[in-house]
Amino acid sequence: MNFKTITIFFLFTITFTTYGQEDNADRKLTFDVGADLVSSFVWRGWYLAGPSIQPAMSLSAYGVTIGAWGSKDFSTIEKEIDFFIAYEFKGFSIGIADYWMMYEEAPYFRNKGNHLIEGSLGYTFSEKFPLSIEISTLFAGDEDVNEKGQKYFSTYISASFPFSVRDVNIEAGIGISPWKGMYSNKLDVATISAKASKNLRLSAEYALPVFAELIVAPAQDNIFLVFGINF
Repeated sequence: MNFKTITIFFLFTITFTTYGQEDNADRKLTFDVGADLVSSFVWRGWYLAGPSIQPAMSLSAYGVTIGAWGSKDFSTIEKEIDFFIAYEFKGFSIGIADYWMMYEEAPYFRNKGNHLIEGSLGYTFSEKFPLSIEISTLFAGDEDVNEKGQKYFSTYISASFPFSVRDVNIEAGIGISPWKGMYSNKLDVATISAKASKNLRLSAEYALPVFAELIVAPAQDNIFLVFGINF
């Protein structure tokens, strides 16, 4: 089953779901575009690249979001382009993502094994208690296999909790790898993180959104401090 088949099935399912919830769903069509400039690219405890530009765009309506996200560093020929589709309703979320990270001349369409396909389920409790929990599992792609070619079904279970201290927004998080796979060699803590964001006032009319994130990666025996600018 390829990503196209999965996406069609996913769209078919959520079409009937949103139809039944039409009166309560957010019907407003919104389009979002932006980018981050980061000092390094760290993903689930893995260092992937140095300073990078990471653009993103998405289209949302009726609780459904379809989007693309990319990353390109300034010193290598590697790049990443991801596509995703997600549906949110009353705190619950379900989504599918297609991760693709290759060098500049690599074929995107002809080599489907270079893609990693992931399904995710999540839940955010409430605005008063905004704890979010998500479980994400890779289920297709040639990179997530052991030495015998058997799939790991690498899974990342994460929890995050946002709060504010004066004018600084903080998000504390933890990520668990429940078994051997891409993120660890056993049940282990993949990441423990704290991200602080604020608007850096440059003038009376303009403030620059910036953030710093401390990421401890016990499974990789590593630690990172990432700085970023939002555009």
